[in-house]
Amino acid sequence: MRLDRGASIVFRLLILFGLVFGSAVRADEPADTQADPQPEQKGPFPQRFDAPPLEGGKGWLNTSRPLNWDDLKGKVVLLDFWTYCCINCIHVLPDLEFLEEKYANELVVIGVHSAKFENEQDTEAIRSAIQRYEIKHPVINDAEMKIWRSFGSRSWPTLVIVDPEGKYIGYVSGEGNREVLDNVIAKLVEYHREQETLNEKPLNFDLELAKVPETPVEFPGKILTDAENNWLFISDSNHNRILIGKLDGTITDIVGTGDVGLTDGDYATATFDHPQGMELVGTKLYVADTENHAIRVIDLEKKQVSTLSGNGKQASFRSPGGKLSEVALNSPWALRELNGVLYVAMAGPHQLWKHELGSSTIEVFAGSGREDIIDGPLLNAALAQPSGITTDGTSLYFVDSEGSAVRKVDLEGQKVTTLAGPRDLPRGRSLFEFGDIDKPGEEARFQHPIGLVYHNQKLYIADSYNHKIRTVDLSTGEVSTLIGTGQAGSELGETPRLSEPAGLSVANNTLYIADTNNHRILTVNLETREVRQLNLTGVSDTGK
Repeated sequence: MRLDRGASIVFRLLILFGLVFGSAVRADEPADTQADPQPEQKGPFPQRFDAPPLEGGKGWLNTSRPLNWDDLKGKVVLLDFWTYCCINCIHVLPDLEFLEEKYANELVVIGVHSAKFENEQDTEAIRSAIQRYEIKHPVINDAEMKIWRSFGSRSWPTLVIVDPEGKYIGYVSGEGNREVLDNVIAKLVEYHREQETLNEKPLNFDLELAKVPETPVEFPGKILTDAENNWLFISDSNHNRILIGKLDGTITDIVGTGDVGLTDGDYATATFDHPQGMELVGTKLYVADTENHAIRVIDLEKKQVSTLSGNGKQASFRSPGGKLSEVALNSPWALRELNGVLYVAMAGPHQLWKHELGSSTIEVFAGSGREDIIDGPLLNAALAQPSGITTDGTSLYFVDSEGSAVRKVDLEGQKVTTLAGPRDLPRGRSLFEFGDIDKPGEEARFQHPIGLVYHNQKLYIADSYNHKIRTVDLSTGEVSTLIGTGQAGSELGETPRLSEPAGLSVANNTLYIADTNNHRILTVNLETREVRQLNLTGVSDTGK
């Protein structure tokens, strides 16, 4: 996500040339370096400046103590300015992991978490995000964006290189920069090894992953119910598997080994990579295998898993679609079928896609690819990281997480409109209009909603960063709070608290909730509003 799209594109092009060919190009030079009129001429990237201090944060994670440039002396340091809501930031994580493994003795990655949303400023929320995305490098909570400003960052993600002598080398922003970063790090390693200024002793860190509790589900993403057949489906996302059971919580089948992979086969051998949304069509369960960038199919009769679409590689942002067997997808997050068409909330390119079941193709259905909340004809409308989708049997409804908006697709009129939350504001301001306000239409405010479900003329919204379940009355437009206090927690009883709920489904007038950060499934009696934790039986706590 970019704060200043045009400027960031220009600076990115400059730095691509600057880093590769040997001169550091700086976007909005860090405050501590702007006053230095004579940059040091040394090494493969001679225009070096002292990097600003790593000070002003609200706490460190994945390390037992704060780090400074003295601690990191002799290491190539890669600073990742990120915010955990941002799909672009999540797409960068595999690149960081690749570089960390390739340069295990020479490189230290440090995440500088500079929050977009208010909820993301909380250290405990960042801790959960680190665990969910299995991040293994130190992260500083830059809640007040002091480090962000000192380095002149403009967009998420921004990646900064600092050399083993603590000198600022340059930056790139956005996705797809693995090769550039690899080349720069290789040059720095070679030079500083020759100069004997490289510390090749690995640093060990205290990881937050070790603190994840063992529970039957780990960061469950989405949930799906089928009252007619008494079926319950759970995307046990961080266990990399799908749980199949009954509405009372009895698990009858576990699909997936628990290992990360893109392997088809029977339930015991198939693999997934952090699956999210699901949709049942007959006896086939379609799965948004999000981090595999694929759509999978579970045949409930044959107990076999196959791949419908996606080749395991992330698509470019402007992909129009193509043949199921060849096309690359980009973070499919949620699915819904209507009249024989499978609709996909494709979070990565900020679009909805569609696949006519039985056909051999999949294609863009709505969204120009611009990240914003702009209403209009299907392919002209702007979406912002759609992460949940549902239907009333006539129209489609979805949530745009980054725009904190509830949207509608009028299939007859072929247009996208916004039911609740901001829309059509100038210069991308819709992406920063969030809050917790129960008012109708454009006056309502959400904070990064991730899931929704239709039931009895209402939309139930998983308002994730407000830790609430909200409703939108389709007959009046009124927005109301069903449960949740606005603060993360795990207490139930008279004032139940949630922690970043993400998935919703309804069966027998009971709302099922994937209470993601609490690693549990909840049920809400929609008549009495009684909230209970669903006891999952027939499944282990280890994901194996």
